[in-house]
Amino acid sequence: MPRRAAVTTAAALAVLAAAAPATAAPATAAAPVTVNLTLTGPNGVIYDDAISTDGHTVSPLTGGDHLCDGTNGGANPAPGATPTAALDDAAAADGFDWDGVWYASFDDYLVTEIDGYSQNADFFYLITVNGAPTPVGGCQFLLEEGDDVAFTWTEVG
Repeated sequence: MPRRAAVTTAAALAVLAAAAPATAAPATAAAPVTVNLTLTGPNGVIYDDAISTDGHTVSPLTGGDHLCDGTNGGANPAPGATPTAALDDAAAADGFDWDGVWYASFDDYLVTEIDGYSQNADFFYLITVNGAPTPVGGCQFLLEEGDDVAFTWTEVG
């Protein structure tokens, strides 16, 4: 190939390479945060301690592990720690179980049991952060360092 054609071809390839869309880098996990987690059942406090947590795949008692990192249902563009991930971490660290029903349409769990205490027709687990009920599910709400997170046995109605 003549030198001029080789230079022209190399220049054209460089322009095409520069114009090509960059391959998206894989999402990176957010740094863990430490939150104050309180779990209250029908007989009082089950767990009340600081826990370091991040968004991750959670493991309820009956299986059906799912990602729980705040990006669920398109709720947030970047992953992070969530209330349900904090519950999962506390359960693993403290040796108790939790369970929930996975709703694919919400891309989230409804927590139904903590440490053997199951919700029923009269009581459920209310998730609050800094004293306010979360407006979305526990896999969609992003936590910040120092948040007060609670799953509280709450009377229906």
